[in-house]
Amino acid sequence: MVKVVGVRFKKVGKIYYFDPCDFDIELNDFVIVETARGIEFGVVAVGPKFIEEEEIVSPLKNVLRIAEDKDFIVHRENMKLAKAAHKICEEKVELHNLEMKIIDVEYTFDNNKIIFYFTADGRIDFRNLVKDLAAIFKTRIELRQIGVRDEAKMLGGLGPCGKPCCCIQFLGDFEPVSIKMAKEQNLSLNPSKISGLCGRLMCCLKYEEEAYEDAHSRMPNLGDIVITEVGAGTIVYTYTLLETVKVRVALEDGSEDVFKYPIKDIKLTGERDSSFLNSLKRSGDSSDNM
Repeated sequence: MVKVVGVRFKKVGKIYYFDPCDFDIELNDFVIVETARGIEFGVVAVGPKFIEEEEIVSPLKNVLRIAEDKDFIVHRENMKLAKAAHKICEEKVELHNLEMKIIDVEYTFDNNKIIFYFTADGRIDFRNLVKDLAAIFKTRIELRQIGVRDEAKMLGGLGPCGKPCCCIQFLGDFEPVSIKMAKEQNLSLNPSKISGLCGRLMCCLKYEEEAYEDAHSRMPNLGDIVITEVGAGTIVYTYTLLETVKVRVALEDGSEDVFKYPIKDIKLTGERDSSFLNSLKRSGDSSDNM
């Protein structure tokens, strides 16, 4: 077991583990750490704990010190410099007529490097831009292309729900989201209804996916023939989270009616209503569950 602390460098950024050495570090302390790209200023997001060596990305870097007053001054000054560098870089991008958008600028704590984050539709030849920036700032320059999800995370904003985007509140990492999740949750497949500010599928589709998968594993399918208290019938609609179905039953007088049952009150026959399934296909709904 190895003692570590988890440090973040951005408000809702990824957490990286560091060796706390002999410092008395607590949650939410600001620290100066050694990273692969130089000395950085971060906040302790995970207090001291012991983890298995297999969970560590070697080599484990050290916490150099708990942040002092002078470190906060340097950090604030770097943030001011970053804003100025952002404007200068935008002017140079326009000068070189490059089809790219500068999203954010970040100084390493020791001013050893300036990182410019940008978005673009394809590959950009920014070699001349890097030369110009290096001549101006007299330090190492890195241009890093990011995706639209990362852009939304950096810029922030309100989601379709009216609340701040999840990615700027608590999502440290983006998890894969698929259109299958929207289908399983019986949501509208209209892109404007299930897309976030970034234009990609909303991250919140992932939140209830496990619950829906568990419920689907117990639910019968549309078109299944089942036995109910009033006779045999065909499942014509399903309510996944309620674990309830609508069953169309042929009555003794020759008429039909639809009844609602919890799945525990029906019995599967193992047969399917082919005429109902064919009507679904003709209507363009070939899915098993609604």
